[in-house]
Amino acid sequence: MINERIKEKISTLPTKSGVYIMKDKDGNVIYVGKAKNLKNRVSQYFRDSVKPSKVQAMVNSVDIFEYFITISELDALALENNLIKKYQPFYNILLKDGKTFPYIKINVKEDFPKIEIVRKIKNDGAKYFGPYISGLDVREIVKTINSAFKVRTCNMKITENTMAKRECLNYSLGLCSAPCTQKINKEDYKNEIKKIINFLNGNDEEIEEILTQKMLKSAESENFENAMQLRERLKIISKLKQRVVANLPKDVNKDVFAYETNGLSGVVTSMIVRNGKILGILNYPVIDAELEEGQTLFNFLTQYYSKMLVPNEIILSHEIDTEILNEYLNKKTHFITNPHGINNELLSMAKENAREYLEKHIEKDKIKYNNTFGALNVLQEKLKLKNFPRRMECYDISHISGTNKVASMVVFINGEPAKKHYRKFKIKTVKGSNDFACLKEALTRRLKRYKNQEGESFKERPDLLIIDGGKGQLSSCMEVLEELDLQELEIISLAKRIEEVFFPNSSIPTLLKPGSAELKLIQRIRDEAHRFGITYHRTLRTKAQTKSELENIKGLGKIKIQELLKIFGTSENVKDASLDELETVKGINHNLAIEIKKYFNKK
Repeated sequence: MINERIKEKISTLPTKSGVYIMKDKDGNVIYVGKAKNLKNRVSQYFRDSVKPSKVQAMVNSVDIFEYFITISELDALALENNLIKKYQPFYNILLKDGKTFPYIKINVKEDFPKIEIVRKIKNDGAKYFGPYISGLDVREIVKTINSAFKVRTCNMKITENTMAKRECLNYSLGLCSAPCTQKINKEDYKNEIKKIINFLNGNDEEIEEILTQKMLKSAESENFENAMQLRERLKIISKLKQRVVANLPKDVNKDVFAYETNGLSGVVTSMIVRNGKILGILNYPVIDAELEEGQTLFNFLTQYYSKMLVPNEIILSHEIDTEILNEYLNKKTHFITNPHGINNELLSMAKENAREYLEKHIEKDKIKYNNTFGALNVLQEKLKLKNFPRRMECYDISHISGTNKVASMVVFINGEPAKKHYRKFKIKTVKGSNDFACLKEALTRRLKRYKNQEGESFKERPDLLIIDGGKGQLSSCMEVLEELDLQELEIISLAKRIEEVFFPNSSIPTLLKPGSAELKLIQRIRDEAHRFGITYHRTLRTKAQTKSELENIKGLGKIKIQELLKIFGTSENVKDASLDELETVKGINHNLAIEIKKYFNKK
């Protein structure tokens, strides 16, 4: 039965395009959707009809909904994606921001381009090849290219007018044509780049021949170590050949998507085909409370292609609105939903992978639900929390005897880490090792930003604050809430000794059941806060030690120290560097390189 407020709101819905937001009784956003016709779309959810299990579960949790009218369906799609990223609703597809795959980039606009490995695609006119996944190590592919073709690997900005002091070691080893000292002209270098692009476009014969001849020459000259390395490079070529799809031309690039669901759990399988080769097959478990399966696949694609190159052809297991998707992606792509021949074979392979994944992971999905969303429900009940703890924040302090003091802020949303919201604080006002004062400073800085609505991670209201510590730490944090007039925020502390949960204004702790999902959840966020804080503390300590070490060397100022650390990372690596390597660093001449070596040799 739907409540009267929902009935009344449905009756006033417009028939225009827009976005709707479903909320539960605690005001948490649990689902965001778009519609060409808001009245028709939202009404479907609340009709007395049979729905998929996950859709019914979402509807049963709805207490009220809101909506926004948009000028067009395309505007609704853009707003929907922004709101999903903002609220991260449980019943929406949300692909993790951190999951990106490597590409090989060649900036053909440069006079002497190099081969780069990148994870972000830019509209910069460069050529991108990939993504490389599922057993294909992109670093090994780049090493194979460098073994066959004499292109540079350095970061130097090289033009036709560039002249370096001398060639690097790679030139002596026959691995670079030294454009930095004009040992090769622009046209000949570009010919090498064309050969590399030809290989990355699927033509393996030339690189295979080059590597084979190099291996045989190395063996003849009894350079067996180099011959063995070249043999390994040839194995990479062979591995790529094994991924060739029969009956597909070498210049074919396409993606294949299959969606399978059992009503409660679902999975989208993605197959990536580049230059006639299958680069990988990936399975994405999804929860999406859409009424039509095709719309779930549509929702997936809008997020998937925000981080991936869009090929010229996409094969799909379900019908979708291809016109609006093409407009959203800003590219004219050919969609195939009723494939034949080899395309049908590829889709059948993707469907088989999706069905197998779904069968094997149903139990895994149940466990994940119990450890996240389910655990949060139990936690709210056991701790008698007023609000569902959708967004939990945990704070921890790290230092050694009061030095390099830092605080960590870790955020879990719907029971899972939201790493893009993690924040770290360098403690500025506290002298000595006073953990209580450090917590007060960190929490004050965080909550002031909430009140002022500053910063992406600070604008949202935390449903539950968790402090690593006992009654003392909790009391100091309560003072912050009172000073900022935020007593309505719920806060607890977790003491490590026997995992006691302390509440404000109570000396009697609560003990959650040992081994329970709800206890493991708050232990997980506490341990993550500790790990994050320790990592930041160690980074600061290492930087301080490294900086002070290099500052002792005569002639090294702040800018030159930064340049050294940019290249070598640590003072230990600077110590181990040769004179030639030191001289390649900007600002380090021969005499200064000698001073650096002298300093470390004395120690």
